[in-house]
Order: sequence, then structure tokens, then C-alpha cells
Amino acid sequence: MSKKFPELDANQRKFIEEQHIFFVGTAASEGQVNISPKGMDSLRVLGPNRIVWMNLTGSGNETAGHLLEANRMTLMWCSFTTRPLILRTYGTAHTFHVGDEGWDELASLFPVHRSARQIYDLKVDLVQTSCGYAVPFMDYHSDRDTMQKWVDGKSDDDIRAYWVEKNQQTIDGKPTRPAD
Repeated sequence: MSKKFPELDANQRKFIEEQHIFFVGTAASEGQVNISPKGMDSLRVLGPNRIVWMNLTGSGNETAGHLLEANRMTLMWCSFTTRPLILRTYGTAHTFHVGDEGWDELASLFPVHRSARQIYDLKVDLVQTSCGYAVPFMDYHSDRDTMQKWVDGKSDDDIRAYWVEKNQQTIDGKPTRPAD
């Protein structure tokens, strides 16, 4: 049975901080719904109704495009270990890009990463938990180093050129504003 809460409590915050992966869901008013897995050291819970996460370069940029049209966002975590639990946070998100007022303050919460495209600041208005009884057990081995190796092989100009080539539009052809 699912339960709803107006904010994250201490146990829920601890659960989030223990997870190695989270999923982000967004959608524009029309077109495809996007759900993306996220990892690395890219998420911080700043309060009972506030979560920020740093979005790193990827093959797509759906979240950015969707939030330009509809700033709704859902984050989800699920336990793959002993305690069966699925936790979702629903709310509205504000996007920060390099150079925006507030970027430096939020970026200082994370390890420096040259391929950071955006930071999303989620105002949580609903928390929902559910059982997770059907989620399989899986063991965490380690983070992948693939992203860091890719970044290490690129200059800052190469990364920005990749954004121009691959991250300007959603799969539905909507703009994303990956960088100015």
C-alpha cells in the first residue's frame, strides 16, 4: 500500500542518500515521456522539500527540453538490497546553467565535473512510498568510470561542440538550451 507525505522525513532522506542510482521522469505537454537513470555523486537533499542534482553530459537532453515547457519532475529511488521500498518525490524544478545566478553556489555542493550541463533544483510538493516487493535484489559493485574517461579525452570546447551536435533538441524536436 502506498503512503503519501508532504515532505521528506529523516528516514526517507537517509534512504535517498544510501542509494547509488535514481531515476528522473519528465514530460512536455505533448510527445514522449522521459525516464532516465542517474548516478555518480550528483544529488543532494537540501531539506524536507528541496533536492538538487547535477546533470552531466549524456546522449540526450530530454529533461532540459521538457522543463522549458512544463517544469514538472519526478525523482524515484528503489531499494535493491534488504529493505523493499520505492520512494518518489514529485514537484517543480528550476534549471540552472553555467553562468546563471545561483550556479556557483549549487555547483559547490558537488565534485567538479567539466561536463555538467545543468543543475536542477526540485521543490518537492509530494513524497510517495510504496512496497517495492517485486524489485529484484542486486548488488552494487562500483560506479562506472566511462563518463570520466570520456571527459578526460575531451577539451572544454569538444564537450560544448558535442552539446551543439547531440543535445540541442529532444527526441520530439523541442529545444533544450544545453549551453549558451
